[in-house]
Amino acid sequence: MQHVVLSTDRVECHTMKSKLWSLLLVLILMAMTPPVSGGPALYGLCQAGCAGVVVACYSAAGAVFGTVTAGVGTAPAILACNAAFGKCSVACAGVTLLAPTP
Repeated sequence: MQHVVLSTDRVECHTMKSKLWSLLLVLILMAMTPPVSGGPALYGLCQAGCAGVVVACYSAAGAVFGTVTAGVGTAPAILACNAAFGKCSVACAGVTLLAPTP
């Protein structure tokens, strides 16, 4: 009975070749796929989500969204809702308009 001993160098080389072929296949597939952006429709959906959350936030604070101006007497909860709405809107623009969507 013969024992077959593979050197670790051969095994590592075979593993490396298989990883390189996998990477090459992924790169070819990525090159063949046209890049697209989320576009205005996805941006609109994201903004609608932000608006829904800010309406809920205003309701929790006892106000109606769109009827309060951020003046001196504005409740801190309303100001926090406005700040969160602004951050959400900025996040929508960054995610949906600038980042490619496969």
